[in-house]
Amino acid sequence: MEIHQIRYFLAVCDTLNFTRAAERCNVSQPALTRAVQKLEEEVGGLLFRREGKLTHLTDLGRLVLPHLQEVLQQTEHARSTAFNFLKLSNASLTVGVMCTIGPLRFVSVLNQFRLENPGIELTLMEAVPVRLSEMLMEGELDIAIMAQPGPLDPRLDARALYEERFVVAFPIGHRFSDKNAIEIDEVAGENYLLRVNCEYRDFLRETCNARGFETRKVYSSEREDWIQTMVAAGLGICFIPEYSVTHPGVQTRPIIDPEVRRQVSLLTVSGRRFSPPVAAFAKTVRSHAWELSAPRAGVGEMPA
Repeated sequence: MEIHQIRYFLAVCDTLNFTRAAERCNVSQPALTRAVQKLEEEVGGLLFRREGKLTHLTDLGRLVLPHLQEVLQQTEHARSTAFNFLKLSNASLTVGVMCTIGPLRFVSVLNQFRLENPGIELTLMEAVPVRLSEMLMEGELDIAIMAQPGPLDPRLDARALYEERFVVAFPIGHRFSDKNAIEIDEVAGENYLLRVNCEYRDFLRETCNARGFETRKVYSSEREDWIQTMVAAGLGICFIPEYSVTHPGVQTRPIIDPEVRRQVSLLTVSGRRFSPPVAAFAKTVRSHAWELSAPRAGVGEMPA
């Protein structure tokens, strides 16, 4: 059963005249008649009764009419949906974002994408890198932005976007305020606030251990905003990416000896073809001026 057969059948139902139905469908009457006859063969019985110049639906014709009307409506809806999707109108996109990405740095990308593609509805999903990788490969995400200290899954392609330093975050008036940078050894003995979702958490702990000390953890939280609020309140310090700081009461200084940096990348599944919305988002993200999208976070930061 083909769509044009259904369309011709419905035209005859509407006009009750094969000639007028053929004119409406812009085909010859013999072609329309053959298509209807083919449809009758497929359903197993006559759909029309022709009595001279009069044409009537048979009982079988009346029975299948609403079903074939629904088939045509659904087909046209699917075609319209596909057209809008390919033209980036009423299209959807699900983007995974590592939960430690600074919102101030990312919001300018979202604004640029919205201006360039007003017809795409974008959904952001936050997660840790391991979960983002899984969701990408399982098709729950279209694309993701993340970083991790170790190698990525070989099934993923990564396009570097920007680098950022890790810094020490501390409250206003802390002894670190007079320094331009903080050697990692100087963190020993400080009350430490653990950012549970930090993808460099283990790397930073091992770096401290290699220097002969362990951080004195007093609080831990999955919430970046809670950690920063506790820092501002003087409950402790933390390691944090420089562009992730949003609290006005938090100061930062870069970590040195050793310096710690992370590379934030755009991730897709290797070999998976880009849909138009994914291609549009990738284009915006790749062309974005990341180094200019946000100032270095942290109140009163001194140059390194």
